[in-house]
Amino acid sequence: MIQPKTLFLSTLAAGLIFTPPALSLPEASILAQFSGEEQTRIQVYNQASPAVVTIKAGRGSGSGSIVRSDGLVLTNEHVVSEARRGRVEVRTAQGQRYQGYVIAVDRRNDLALVRLQTNDTLPTIPIANRQGVQVGQQVYAIGSPFGLSGTITTGILSRIDPENGDLQTDAALNPGNSGGPLLNSRGELIGVNKAILSRDGTNSGIGFATNASIAREFIVANGNQRAPGFPDDSVARRNPNYPPDNGNSRDRFSDRPRLGVTVDQDLIVLEVERGSLAADIGFRPGDRLLAINHRRLRGVNDLIGFLETRPHSMLLTVRRNRRIAEVLVEF
Repeated sequence: MIQPKTLFLSTLAAGLIFTPPALSLPEASILAQFSGEEQTRIQVYNQASPAVVTIKAGRGSGSGSIVRSDGLVLTNEHVVSEARRGRVEVRTAQGQRYQGYVIAVDRRNDLALVRLQTNDTLPTIPIANRQGVQVGQQVYAIGSPFGLSGTITTGILSRIDPENGDLQTDAALNPGNSGGPLLNSRGELIGVNKAILSRDGTNSGIGFATNASIAREFIVANGNQRAPGFPDDSVARRNPNYPPDNGNSRDRFSDRPRLGVTVDQDLIVLEVERGSLAADIGFRPGDRLLAINHRRLRGVNDLIGFLETRPHSMLLTVRRNRRIAEVLVEF
């Protein structure tokens, strides 16, 4: 009996979300017929929902918030964890579709940033300051639970974890809400929804979100990274082939051995340059570089640092799917 009822309620919600008003009255006139709480809820939804997106990565999907008008999207790391070559599909509330690239992740706080491949100026959700996050305040969650994009639920901020700052709420969160915004009554992002406490995978009245202050620091530290193919300085931090060898370089990169791959911050191969050494060896997008000469690689800088020593060869440990192999690379 639960499933038909749930389906009926979801259908009603979809009707409310997507049916345009019959009359083009001024917003104030429309809101006047509702109570104060209803007016706030409607205003929050109308303000924030255009900047809430649905993200599809591999077989999974979730939600996200556009936090910068040039196409920077904040979501959960677990939402994009199955992205192939760091690529995801993003759909806006208006039905626009974009190719997105994962440019940064924070597994500890379950955060990720996705950059959309677009020149459009997009609507955004502002991030609340610390004073905008208080236990007991009304909160609103917008996302795509079970694929139903543009769904809003409400509740209160029940608790702030004193150790990690995580927010606890009784607003209904379900699979698909992950990565979406938890908002205050001004339509500001106070958290990034990420988990529920449940015995069967559905909402039980206890949900969790990463605090906005942590999300803000993550954005400041990583928001200027570019997606593959964008020629700015951040490429040098993850691409051991940058700058390209055009015969004119006279900096410290110029005579460094070229492997021929572009990797992300986790040393997962995003692209293999055609005709390169990596292509000849058989590297593929999705391969992960683990170690050089049995010394673990902690990041892209370790790889770049080793190549700057101009080695004649190296023993590279690589993981493909669940298999690990060692490859002798001779420059």
